[in-house]
Amino acid sequence: MRTFQQSPAKHLDTPDVAGFFDPRTFSVQYVVSDPETKQCAIIDPVLDYDEKPGATATNHADELLDYVRDRGFEVQWILDTHPHADHFSAAQYLKEKTGAPTAIGGYVTGVQELWKGIYNWPDFPADGSQWDHLFRAGDEFRVGKLQGRVMFSPGHTLASVTYVIGDTAFVHDTIFQPDFGTARADFPGGDAHQLWDSIQAILALPDETRLFTGHDYMPGGREPEWESTVGEQKQANKHLAETSEAEYVELRNTRDSELPMPKLILHALQLNTRGGRLPEPEANGKRYLKIPLDALEGAAWE
Repeated sequence: MRTFQQSPAKHLDTPDVAGFFDPRTFSVQYVVSDPETKQCAIIDPVLDYDEKPGATATNHADELLDYVRDRGFEVQWILDTHPHADHFSAAQYLKEKTGAPTAIGGYVTGVQELWKGIYNWPDFPADGSQWDHLFRAGDEFRVGKLQGRVMFSPGHTLASVTYVIGDTAFVHDTIFQPDFGTARADFPGGDAHQLWDSIQAILALPDETRLFTGHDYMPGGREPEWESTVGEQKQANKHLAETSEAEYVELRNTRDSELPMPKLILHALQLNTRGGRLPEPEANGKRYLKIPLDALEGAAWE
């Protein structure tokens, strides 16, 4: 199975992109770099977690560090697109290893408020302080000499953002590959109408814009894929091509009502609303996750 692929810069002022696929969670991590300065950003890194023995590891994050070190890159940013529901974030681990600042969209505070209630965390600071920087819509940043900007892309979650760097857009869980469609919108704070609007804003980028998605579920058993273009998505995405907003919302809501919750959602949000920090050890030196019962709909028998 192909788990790594490079997408080289096509023009001046555009980045090199390396994608790293995690088959356990169907997630894609990215290292996006400026070929001239060798400065880079890491986007949506994965901390390994096996729920059966409750084990954590840093294999995938260390793969990113090896790639960065072998190419002489300097990490400028560690970027989350949103608090993920299906894998743990390695943002905090990578910050400790590289010293680079972490960042996410500022609306993460709304997600924190939602999950603060679900987990019954009365003292949890839902202020985004778990990241070094909170982006607002339209904010600009740099990766080396490359210009980056932030698009607010709610719908999958109320905090999702898209990072546009040069001719690339990291579209997280809004748009998948054309043969799979688009992301679900039924998580707490999700909304199919907002997701439609976010997707339309992404599809308004130039047709040649490279789109890098956050997951691939390999429909039909094909090899993992995670790169497309705006033009390809407009022409061939199974949920979007020749579809109206009303048709899309009906399709999305109907499909979402039939999907189970991700198996790690109650595990992952405990870390990912805290910037990827593991729970503090208790008196015996062990760390514990807190799983609320009957907190979400979508049980197997419903």
